[in-house]
Amino acid sequence: MTLEHIKSSLPDYAKDLRLNLESVLGEGGAPGLSQKQIALVALASAIAARHLPLTEAIAQFAARHASAAELDGARTAAALMGMTNIYYRFLHLVENDEYGTLRAGLRMNAMANPGCDKLDFDLASVAVSAINGCGSCVASHERALRKHGVSAQAVQSAARIAAVVHAVAVAQEQHAASAGVPAVQAA
Repeated sequence: MTLEHIKSSLPDYAKDLRLNLESVLGEGGAPGLSQKQIALVALASAIAARHLPLTEAIAQFAARHASAAELDGARTAAALMGMTNIYYRFLHLVENDEYGTLRAGLRMNAMANPGCDKLDFDLASVAVSAINGCGSCVASHERALRKHGVSAQAVQSAARIAAVVHAVAVAQEQHAASAGVPAVQAA
């Protein structure tokens, strides 16, 4: 399945999503980000959105703009944020400071060498953290990006990509459910 097929299969009520997806993934549609960064953020976001046909289509798109190692870096960001977002969201929500004093005991060695540039990893991580609703991780990765000179506009572009990719996944699943098609076969 291709990205064009995903876009064309969006129902009319999701026309804005089709246009937004085209915009945020295109040249100049994500100010402050290179085409490679757009592709990596989109791939990590699609993985976080958990819609297999969309993830496969965006992986094909991303492969045209990034190396295999860089694509694995985006996958690493999605995987690690899938774990850390839950843990740090728990720490935030539990309303008991004692948990924050305990050792997390979660391996995150891949963050030191994720397979892509550290800034690209942080861009993907901030996008995935936004999808997963972890304010602590969003703030941490945003601070790291800004500390290294990444503009607010670039960080916002990563968040916009995450928002659009997630919304497309939701629309695809909803459309498939209303048509009685299993979500994995949808689109």
